[in-house]
Formats: sequence, structure tokens, C-alpha cells
Amino acid sequence: MEHTIVIHAGATKWDIRQRVWDYIEEKNLANFPRPVHHRIPNFKGAEGACNKIVRLDVFSKTSEVKVDPDKPLEGARLASLQARKVLLVPTPRLRTGLFNKIVPPQNSTNEELRVCSTSRGVKDFSIPLGLDANIQVDLVVVGSVAVSQEGYRIGKGEGFADLEYGMMAAMGAVNESTVVVTIVHDCQVVNIPEGLIESHDLTVDYILTPTRIIKTECRHPKPQGIMWAKLDAETLEKIPILRKLRVLEQEAGRAVTLKSSPVEALPAGQATDPRRPHPGLRPDANQKPKHVCFASAGDGGERDEGGGVEHEFPKSPAGTLYLGGIPAGLRVGELKRLLRERHATPHKLTWQGPRGSAFLHYSDGPAAGRALAALQGLSVDGHTLRAERARGRRGGHRADQTTLDNENIGVGRARYTL
Repeated sequence: MEHTIVIHAGATKWDIRQRVWDYIEEKNLANFPRPVHHRIPNFKGAEGACNKIVRLDVFSKTSEVKVDPDKPLEGARLASLQARKVLLVPTPRLRTGLFNKIVPPQNSTNEELRVCSTSRGVKDFSIPLGLDANIQVDLVVVGSVAVSQEGYRIGKGEGFADLEYGMMAAMGAVNESTVVVTIVHDCQVVNIPEGLIESHDLTVDYILTPTRIIKTECRHPKPQGIMWAKLDAETLEKIPILRKLRVLEQEAGRAVTLKSSPVEALPAGQATDPRRPHPGLRPDANQKPKHVCFASAGDGGERDEGGGVEHEFPKSPAGTLYLGGIPAGLRVGELKRLLRERHATPHKLTWQGPRGSAFLHYSDGPAAGRALAALQGLSVDGHTLRAERARGRRGGHRADQTTLDNENIGVGRARYTL
């Protein structure tokens, strides 16, 4: 079947997301919340697509269903409750645990079940389940921004669906026979090159749309557990249940080494300056840094007034690029993700969001040159970004500026590296 949205050769995950989001907005194919950018789109016809879940053989056979909390999946949550399934919904951003088990009032009416299927229901009619919960999920329902008929899925870029599935696999809640379903608008079924799909990416077995049920026959293996090497210490800090799981896996003798920092370590026995935990960026002891600003791990690019860490800027202009034309409202986390997808991740990023620009600092001139080539033709939300050498431009400290070091560039939110 011919795809509504054409994906051009060489497109990245971010390009595909933007294309789908733009198309849905241009064609007015979504309900509240709008705009759909940076969301799992709540597309028109979502309830009808969700209702098709009862036609799947696995649905009639399963007793426990895990459904993501996205707005367009409300119909799938309602159908599960109406069929008296055990309904599990991930806790928002995994802050307080892994699952909430929805427990409707006794002898619930259909209207009460409908309330239980909403975000309010998840909050008011649920109990938390920990890692020791004895659950066996035969059906997983996830939201998507785009999906291919081969079963390749792209989410909104934060990696929670992949991480949740990996955690379920680690605790034995899913196995090779678990079926994964996604529910999308017909236009969200696009061509996704297999080369974009990585080992941690969750693939799907069925796609439900307002007009079709697609069985993908996907052969790409699903995550069999947590891929610790794709996570970092800050991600663990933000997700307590992930820390608990890591301890359990470590006690079981499994490899739990996190993504290593590219910053050079101090020689053994050398004292560290508590204000500068990254010794590879520390200036000479007798020299004051010329350009210093606060490093923040947040997505918004705010200065960390409460306890920021000072870092010196790289001194080589040959290794620095200027990125202009950044649209208003773009979060620094979204820029970081875009740079990773273009394989142009800098060692340090100086964010000047209010000025529509950023400075990207690389190790040397050749590294900056490779990044410059990779960033040509880059666009976000219809805005073409301008990448060029930073010679002659000022990248020093300003009140509206935030510098992120090479660790913080990858961890704006808890997520796998995409």
C-alpha cells in the first residue's frame, strides 16, 4: 500500500518525527492536545482504532495487559477494563515505580470504567506494583509517532517505551511470546529504514489504525533486558526503580556497567575540586577561567542557580561551530537529541536559546569539520538552522546562556541514547 507521507532516503528518526507531526497538523488530523509536535499524536479516529484490539486473538487469551498512558490509547485501556483484564499502566516518567495497576470500583458502570481509563483514573484508581510483583504480560500496547509495516517503531524520542519493555524483560514480566501492538492514524504508517532501528528499540507485532489491522511479521528481536551501557548515572538518579533493578542484576552477577564518560579521569590519589568534578575540563591551578557559566542537566536551558557546576569553555575556535536560526520554543533537550541523530554530538554545548543560537564545541578542527558537514540542511519545525565556523563570533558568558558539558549533553531527560 502506498504511504501517505513520503520519507526520503537518508532521513533520520528526527526527520521522520517532524514529517509526521507537520502532516498531522497541516491536515488537522488530531484532537486535543495540540500542537502534536513532541507528543504521541491524539489522532482523530483513535477510539475506533483502539476498539480493534478486541479482534486480536491474543487479546481474548490474555489476562494481563500493559497499555501506555498516552491520550490516544484511552480506548485500549477502556476495552481492557471492559473485558475484565488486569490493566497495567506505566507510572509517568517512571518517577515513582514501574507500573500502576488500575483497580476500578466494585461493580463499576461503563462510565466509571471510562473514567478509570483516563489520566485521572490512573491517578485515582490504581495501586503501585514493584519489581517483586508476580505479573506476566502477554499483550503490550504502546503509542508511536511513526511505524512501518515491517514493525519498526519511532516514538517521540524519550525512550520510555523501550526502557519500560527492557525493565519488564529483566523482571520476567514479558518473554518471546509477548505481543506488542501500536495504535496510530493511517498516515503514521510510513517507510522506516531498517538501519535506523537499534538494539534497544522496541518493535511491534500489530498495527491498529482506523481502517486496518496490520500484522507486521517483524523479525527484529525485542529488548531482552536493560542495556545498561546505554544509560548513565544521571538517568539512574532520576529513576529510583531503575537503581533498584540494577542492584538486583548486579547481585545476580550480570553486567551492569553504565555508559562511560568521555572525560579524562584524574590520576589515582589526586584530589578533586568539588566545584569541578570533570578534571579534563579544569584549568591550571594558578589560572582563573576566562569564560565560565553554569552547567545544567535540564531540557529548558535554565541556569542552575541552586548548585550549578562551573566549567571552562574550550579555547580552540577551530573546534567550535556556531548554530543559528534556532526557532523560538525549541528546548535544549530537543537540540541535543537532534545533534545525536546527526552524529554531531559536541563535547560541550553553549546554549543561547533566547538569541536563537548555540555554540557547539568539539575536540579539534577536524572533528568540527565533520560535524559541520553533518549539520548542513538541518531544519526543525520548518526552520532551517545555519551551521558555520565560529571564528569571529563570541561564545563567551552571557546572562541568557547555559553551557552543557559532554556528560550533560546526553541526559536532558531519562532516556536511552537514540
